[in-house]
Amino acid sequence: MKRAGLIELNAVAIVAETRNFRSAALALGMSASAVSHAISALESRLGVRLFNRTTRSVSLTEAGEQFLEKVSPALRDIAEAMENATESADVPRGRVRINTPSDGLRGLLMPILAEYHQRYPDVHVDVVSEGRTVDIVGEGFDLGVRLREIVPQDMVAIPLSSEERFLVYGAPSYFERFGRPVAPSDLLRHACLKMRLPSGTIYRWEFERHGDEIRIDVNGPMTLQNMDLMLEAAVAGIGLAYMTERRAAEEAAAGRLQSVLADWSPPFAGLCLYFPSRRHLPPATRAFIDLAREMTRAP
Repeated sequence: MKRAGLIELNAVAIVAETRNFRSAALALGMSASAVSHAISALESRLGVRLFNRTTRSVSLTEAGEQFLEKVSPALRDIAEAMENATESADVPRGRVRINTPSDGLRGLLMPILAEYHQRYPDVHVDVVSEGRTVDIVGEGFDLGVRLREIVPQDMVAIPLSSEERFLVYGAPSYFERFGRPVAPSDLLRHACLKMRLPSGTIYRWEFERHGDEIRIDVNGPMTLQNMDLMLEAAVAGIGLAYMTERRAAEEAAAGRLQSVLADWSPPFAGLCLYFPSRRHLPPATRAFIDLAREMTRAP
């Protein structure tokens, strides 16, 4: 049997990641028909179907998942070897892939990205924003950004923000009409903006004071999954929102939002940039890490 080429294997990996032949073609610099032909030819030689295809979706078959699980480590090693061979230790080149939360990075990551681009214009930075927590090594990312408490223990973490707090926010007009909750249990009588997590579950608002922990299944007129919409809905007076001080800082400073239950909201470790604790890192990745340390170091 003819051996699979690197183009075919990369095509499988990118289509599996994007779940779209057109998006994969753009990433690979090929036409969608060429990507489809490469995968079809590989499937023919292997004698198995790697993807389920419909007019609306593309997904791996069970055989495809097993195949990709086996070849992904080799593809990452090949990509790293090629980047290391072409990058200069003094002038980083190539690509840095970063996985971040879908919300909550305003004012944190972009200043670093902007400065990094100024210093290293030959590096392409690929930022993927999503709510789910991913295995950055297993999914081919160089760096990740998440709350410190959920960063895996075997990773090196660099703080991007100081301690954070989730607070309950409402518009002044809302509090004028419905009053202010003074204890978490009071929220059961208020209109609250429910938050859907990436897993599909509805987040239970968490509070703590003097060692007492309380989780509230709030009720309200809307369920949202986007933090920008949550902020807008709270400012509009539709209901109370639960978000970080940093996320609501601009609206709170302008008087469009006010916080309550601050004494039930202790601080926690903020967002971190993290990466595998291995000795060798590609120069472009190392340069990004060094810059993050430089720009987030306390004065």
